[in-house]
Amino acid sequence: MKILGMGNALVDVLALIDNDALLEQLNLPKGSMQLIDEGKLNEINKSIAGLDKFLASGGSASNTIIGIARLGVEAGFLGKIGRDEYGKYFKEDLIRNGVTPHLAEVDLTSGIATTFISKDGERTFGTYLGAAALVAPEDLSKEYFQGYSYFYIEGYLVQNLELIRRAIVLAKEAGSKIILDLASYNVVEGNLAFLQEIIPSYVDILFANEEEALAFTKQKAEDAVATLSSQVEIAIVKAGANGSWIQQGENKLHVPALKVNCVDTTGAGDLYAAGFLYGLIAGKDLYASGEYGTLLAGHVIQGVGAKIKEEAWEHIQDRLGNGKN
Repeated sequence: MKILGMGNALVDVLALIDNDALLEQLNLPKGSMQLIDEGKLNEINKSIAGLDKFLASGGSASNTIIGIARLGVEAGFLGKIGRDEYGKYFKEDLIRNGVTPHLAEVDLTSGIATTFISKDGERTFGTYLGAAALVAPEDLSKEYFQGYSYFYIEGYLVQNLELIRRAIVLAKEAGSKIILDLASYNVVEGNLAFLQEIIPSYVDILFANEEEALAFTKQKAEDAVATLSSQVEIAIVKAGANGSWIQQGENKLHVPALKVNCVDTTGAGDLYAAGFLYGLIAGKDLYASGEYGTLLAGHVIQGVGAKIKEEAWEHIQDRLGNGKN
């Protein structure tokens, strides 16, 4: 089976901060994802000039799709980049990780997500979408969706309502199951009516973290997963150090988190989704799929950024019984 992802094609600039005063100064609520304009981007760039920084390809769906591809599943990615060094970096990183790129290119700045990493591992995003935000309904062709069994959408795109409407219709016509990750509690709050419309009608598999589930259902994780599962085939609520809740029909289960040293939570939810979906595609049951998701999430939070360290992939492959990747 093959999986196609669609999301914001972003390059992450990861900055380690000593305290959260800088977030207050920049008016970025801790733990949130805020869309910013070019002026704000310039302000942020000045504020982090003296900090330790790392560069990595990013975007929620891209992180997930790359993780799945590293586990041996055929995968593709839909998005838009600029004809600049950031865009070139993003495309080459997809190819390097075994993902087929379906990327439109324009003469604008590529998307950049500045990620502030607090001492407790929490991350806060100031995201300049640039070219990434310009994926339009007319850019999508039914041919893009042919041959893919699953279509994965990152929740950050939900703000582009007409794009999502066209994408899910084309994916369903191609016979794909729709997977949605809610992405951020403020995205859920700002697009609640639209999500309440499309989730019961189109979505087959739904991922949320505790805050997103609370924003959508007004319930805590264990109760929220039951409410969400009544609207989709499989619902997953990720609860960080408290593990994850998974429900399909009346079958509800809890998978504990790995006890590891958390350095940075960036990408934890994205890599959890990658492991879980790999399990489903490999024919594993819900609990085993949750364990796979937990394994990948547990590895990514031990380093900085949304990518699992190269040396860790061999260990993961051994744990999954795949041998070397």
